[in-house]
Amino acid sequence: MGPRSLRFSQCVQLLHTLSTLPEHPESVPVNALLAVKGTPLEKQKPVEIFEMVRMIATARIIMPKTIVRLSAGRVNFSFQEQALCFMAGANSIFTGDKLLTTPNNAQSDDARMFELLGLVPKPANLLQGSDKPVKPEYVRVANAAAATAAVAS
Repeated sequence: MGPRSLRFSQCVQLLHTLSTLPEHPESVPVNALLAVKGTPLEKQKPVEIFEMVRMIATARIIMPKTIVRLSAGRVNFSFQEQALCFMAGANSIFTGDKLLTTPNNAQSDDARMFELLGLVPKPANLLQGSDKPVKPEYVRVANAAAATAAVAS
C-alpha cells in the first residue's frame, strides 16, 4: 500500500468514525493539504482532485444532513475542479483571503464561481449551533498552572 493509498484509507476511516457517532457533525471540512515550507509535511505531494471528489461524495452519502465544506487547499484547484467538488456534494466553502496560515481564494473569484455555477450563497449564520441544548461552559482560571491542573484532573 503506497502513501496515497494510506492517506485515502485514513480519510475513509475518519469519515466512518464521524458517520457512526450518535449524532452526525453539523459540518465536516474536507481539506487538501497545502504543503508549507519548513513544516514536516513540506514535501508532501498535493492532493489530487479525484481524492477530494471521492471524500466529498463519500461524506455526502454517509452524512446526508451534514454541511460538507470545501476547505483549505482549494486555492490550488481550478474553477472546473472546484465545480466537480460541488457536484460531488460539497455545499459550503470558507471565504476570506487567508485561512489561519495559508492563502485562500479571493472573495471576488468565489462570487464569480458561484454566479457561473448558479449557486446562491447563504448569509452567515452567527447563531449556528445555538439551538443545541448543551453549551460548553467556560471557566475563568487565575493562572496557567491552575488551568493545566484543571485539565489534567
